[in-house]
Amino acid sequence: MGPFTTLTFREDGDVATVVLSRPRTNMRMVRELTAVCDNLDDVSPCSAVVFRGDNGVFSEGMDFQEFRPDQPVDIHGFNKWEKLCVRIERLPKLTIAAIEGAAIGAGLQLALVCDLRLATPESVLQLDEVRKGFLPGMATFRLAKSIGLGRAKRMMLTGAPLSAAEAVDIGILDEVCPSLDERVRALVQDLQPINTVAVQLARRLLNESYSTSFEDGIGNFLAAQHRACTQSAFIRTLEKAHDKPNDGN
Repeated sequence: MGPFTTLTFREDGDVATVVLSRPRTNMRMVRELTAVCDNLDDVSPCSAVVFRGDNGVFSEGMDFQEFRPDQPVDIHGFNKWEKLCVRIERLPKLTIAAIEGAAIGAGLQLALVCDLRLATPESVLQLDEVRKGFLPGMATFRLAKSIGLGRAKRMMLTGAPLSAAEAVDIGILDEVCPSLDERVRALVQDLQPINTVAVQLARRLLNESYSTSFEDGIGNFLAAQHRACTQSAFIRTLEKAHDKPNDGN
């Protein structure tokens, strides 16, 4: 896999780390992130993936140098970006966005498709696309699910930046961490073992819960539960339960 020019990818035991090497997203980065997803889907044995920025910046959004004002907009480029976001959102791993500095536009869109989002106290989150005359991707679909319709409208239509503390208050961020490296390591360690099949199934059911009736939800849950219960993680749970002394109840 690779070599890459817009990111670095490394694996250390159960954890893979993707470092975005440039402050703005271009099509080369989209292609390279897609190759990383191929590896994570088909090859990598890791159970958690951490997405990070470089040089104190998570991502400042889209690189407009690839667009020409005298030519029609290539909507297929936006489509490739959205397909990549779905790939990341559905990875068979626990995904963590470790945000240092700015997460703006496409950078915040990337963070939104991760399972957990951590940031430093100095981090700033912003969706500034509408103010620039276009749309913030499928954040138009995802953001309100995280923070509610009113807050999503205010954030998206005004383009106002949020501090890390404000982002925690409204639910975009899970934690603000003075030492991001230390907290990410501790979090991944605390979550071990990460049962990736159960993570995938729970994530899918949660995402579907906004558009599925309760009756259909029960059927989807039972099918997912059946799959989860056939995995080695649940079988180990049963084995541990049977190894414990009976309490007589």
